[in-house]
Amino acid sequence: MTGADDDPRDDEDDEDDDADEPPPPPPDFTREQFLEWRSPRYGAANPERLTNPVWTWLVRAGVNAWSVTRQFDGPSALAAGPGWCFERFGRSTTELPDGRQILVAGEHEDYYDPDFFIYNDVVVRHPDGRIDIFGYPRDVFPPTDGHSATRVGDRIILIGSIGYQNERRPGHTQVLALDLGTFAITTIPTGGEMPGWIHGHGAALTDDGRAIVVQRGKLELGGDTSLVENIDDWRLDLDTWQWQRLTDRRWPRFELHREDRQRNHLWDLRQACWYREVGWGDQLAEQLEKLDTALGAPPDLDLAGQLFRPSIAHEVLKDDDDAYNTVRVRVDGVVVRFVDNGHSLQMTVEGELPEATVRAIADELRAKLELLERTSYTSKRL
Repeated sequence: MTGADDDPRDDEDDEDDDADEPPPPPPDFTREQFLEWRSPRYGAANPERLTNPVWTWLVRAGVNAWSVTRQFDGPSALAAGPGWCFERFGRSTTELPDGRQILVAGEHEDYYDPDFFIYNDVVVRHPDGRIDIFGYPRDVFPPTDGHSATRVGDRIILIGSIGYQNERRPGHTQVLALDLGTFAITTIPTGGEMPGWIHGHGAALTDDGRAIVVQRGKLELGGDTSLVENIDDWRLDLDTWQWQRLTDRRWPRFELHREDRQRNHLWDLRQACWYREVGWGDQLAEQLEKLDTALGAPPDLDLAGQLFRPSIAHEVLKDDDDAYNTVRVRVDGVVVRFVDNGHSLQMTVEGELPEATVRAIADELRAKLELLERTSYTSKRL
């Protein structure tokens, strides 16, 4: 099963890991060359070879755009635009039988960072250390991140993307093919019942090599709905390029968010609860002061600790290490999952429960959120 790389933001501050890494090789280019190649650019052909000493060094060294700009006294990204960077998340990595590694696109940082950029390039690492970098016209290969990459013969099939917000196409699924001989990229028109604008999913080639099965991930539905989890499985036939829905899980789902549409404070509340649990008094006092200012009153940590504990009989399930900001409980043998993304909270009932039970859990959750944040919440069924 293949998908996007793990989010490197989870590892950037891991000093122990950094201590084991060898220092990056010294740059082998001049400041003039750096200024020439400091910025991302789209290719003029399909593909255009954009291999150059600056980007090649950045691939090898693992140095981000901000660091290399400071090292070469380059212009600020605030004035000159984002710098080219290979420190990315949402990038796919495919190992070929001949030892080559194919790394496709990805995103550096997020929209609020001046070096934020979603890439549409392909980087090839050769076993002997050589590096090739290919660029593409934007209309041939849109800026892509969070996709999956599945090798099928002499091609890599790229499915899905997050992409820039104003370029997403709810209901459509992006499917591209990367030719491993020419490195040209083509769009593959598909039909049938497709997943929609999906990213962060897994993709697996079937045993007979005739189809790709897509599972999990998130979907852009458009409108004022946040990204929602993909709870169904999908099959893309590689002979006909027709999509088929393999499951139709009609699980009850709710999205809850502040009525003012501002970010919630659940992460800060969880952090304060943890500081209290481990006895870190200074950090707890600082967190409580921060929350007091944000909420306009001292936070109720006891209530925060019971946010995802419904009044009806339930069993708290062990944390899933692969599921960030997710809490699961089991009610009458059915898993109820709560996922917080900072802007909204989504509740999913993974099976059948009486409607009165489902509604009671959702209503209680909304009431607790309003008490915790001292503001009105809305609850919408997805």
